[in-house]
Amino acid sequence: MNTQPGVFTDVFGEAKLGPVTLRNRIIKAATFEASTPDALVTEDLINYHRLPAAGGIGMTTVAYCAVTPGGRTDGWQLWMRPEAVPGLRRLTDAIHAEGAAISAQIGHAGPVANSRTNKAKAFAPVRFFNPLSMRFAKKASADDIDDITAAHANAARLAIESGFDAVEVHLGHNYLASSFLSPLINRRTDEFGGSLANRAKVARGLVRAVRQAVGGRIAVTAKLNMSDGVRGGISLEESLQTAKWLEEDGGLDALELTAGSSLLNPLYLFRGDAPIKEFANAFKPPLRWGIRMTGKKFLREYPYREAYLMDQAKQFRAELTMPLILLGGITNRETMDLAMAEGFDFVAMGRAVLAEPDLVNRIKNDGTEHSVRSLCTHCNKCMATIYSRTHCVVTDSPAPPASAVSDLRG
Repeated sequence: MNTQPGVFTDVFGEAKLGPVTLRNRIIKAATFEASTPDALVTEDLINYHRLPAAGGIGMTTVAYCAVTPGGRTDGWQLWMRPEAVPGLRRLTDAIHAEGAAISAQIGHAGPVANSRTNKAKAFAPVRFFNPLSMRFAKKASADDIDDITAAHANAARLAIESGFDAVEVHLGHNYLASSFLSPLINRRTDEFGGSLANRAKVARGLVRAVRQAVGGRIAVTAKLNMSDGVRGGISLEESLQTAKWLEEDGGLDALELTAGSSLLNPLYLFRGDAPIKEFANAFKPPLRWGIRMTGKKFLREYPYREAYLMDQAKQFRAELTMPLILLGGITNRETMDLAMAEGFDFVAMGRAVLAEPDLVNRIKNDGTEHSVRSLCTHCNKCMATIYSRTHCVVTDSPAPPASAVSDLRG
C-alpha cells in the first residue's frame, strides 16, 4: 500500500492487488463497449480490451457485466450466466496473452436499467421514472434485494470460472447500490432508508456477498461515488463514512473513487465539453427533440483539468488505509507521478486510453522526458457512441486485425 503522501512509488513498477500482481499501477477504467449485441462476448469486445492490454495497461476492466438480465442499462449488454462463460474465457485468455490482468465490473443498474429493452423489471429504492426508457422502476422489496445480492455472488463465481483476475462491484453513479445510498433518491422509511447506516446496507451487503463467494482467489474492488454532483444527493461526508464502513468490513482489496450520476448529472464525472447534439442524435424522436431542448440541464458542462477528482479523493486518502484507485483526468506521466506522491496506489484511465490504446507504452517509453501528451480532447463525443459502437471520434479508425495487435506492445 502507498498510504504515505510524498513517498515515491513508481507507477510502472509491479504492484499487488489482493492476490494478483499487476505489471504496473495503471488500470483501464470500465467504459461501456457496445460490443455485445447478443449479450455475449464478440471478437469486437475481445479486440476492444486486447488493444490497451497490448498497449501496456496493467489491468483492463470489462464494463457492465450485469448480474441479472434486468440489471442492464440496455438489453444488448452482457449479463453473467453459464452461457457467457466460454466467450468470457476467450476474452480473459486473450488479455493474459498480452501480459495484462483483467477485471469484470459486476453490478445492477437499478433505476438506470432500461426495462423496455431488457424486457425485465427494473428496481430502485422507491418507484422511479426513467426518462430514457420511459418506464417506471419498481420499488425493490427485501426479497428483491436478497435476490440481487445472491446474483452478485453468483456473478463473482462465474468471473472466477471465466478466468478473471478481479471483480469490481459497482457502487456508483446512482446504479442500484448508489441509488440506495442517495438521500435524494432513497425515500424509504424501512430498514433500507432514512439513516446512512440503513441506506448503506445494500452496498455493504453486496461487497460482503462477493467476498464470501470468492474468498481470496481473485481481487475484489469497488467503485464508489464520492459525490453525485446533485443537490441533495450523496455528499462527500456521507461517502467517506460509507468508505470507512467498507474498509472495516474487510471485503475490498481496493476502492476506486468516482463521482456523478448517470440519472441526473453524468458530466460531473467526465468533465469537458457537453455533446448535446451528438447525444440527441443517438435517439429517435421524440426523445431526440427532448434532449435537444433540455440537454443543457442534463448534460451540465464542467471545465476539464488534469486529476480533477484529486481534491475530493485526497480527503479519502487521509482517512483510509486501504488501497485507493484515483480516477479522472489521468493522461500523462506527471499526473500519474502526482497521484503516487499523494498516496494513491493505482490510477485509472478511461477516455485517454479509448483515444490511444497504446498511450501507456508511449508514456513508459518516453523515459525522463515526460513529453508525451494524450490525443484526447475531452470533447466527450465518445459518450454518444455507446449506443452503436463505443469509440473515440477524434482518433478512431477501423479496428486492426488481431494479428496486428502485438505491434502495439512497444
